[in-house]
Amino acid sequence: MSPSHVSVRYIVDDVDAAIAFYAGKLGFEVTMHPAPGFAMLTKGLLRLMLNAPGAGGAGTADRTGAVPQPGGWNRIQLAVEDITAEVARLKREGAAFRTEIVTGNGGKQALVEDPAGNLVELFEPR
Repeated sequence: MSPSHVSVRYIVDDVDAAIAFYAGKLGFEVTMHPAPGFAMLTKGLLRLMLNAPGAGGAGTADRTGAVPQPGGWNRIQLAVEDITAEVARLKREGAAFRTEIVTGNGGKQALVEDPAGNLVELFEPR
């Protein structure tokens, strides 16, 4: 039996900017980009679906008329071998960080924002 993907959906303001961030800076592969408001990327077993607000599907307003918005504190976590080097590289490339490197019980982490403000936790385990 083959392992299945774990899927995460992020709402982003600009799908093309999000693709440039995830594929260009974090090593994701673009699996599908059929329309300006949607793309699917993969990294290992993680399938990341990107939707623009109002672009149909997951970007559709709810019954109150509220449209999905990017941001918040929910996040995906990507393991890295050397968080200091990874944070330095991403900063040189212009990535915005919500936190500096924080050391906790399980290791070190830093929160980088995608172009829409969604978080990605870079994590170096102990």
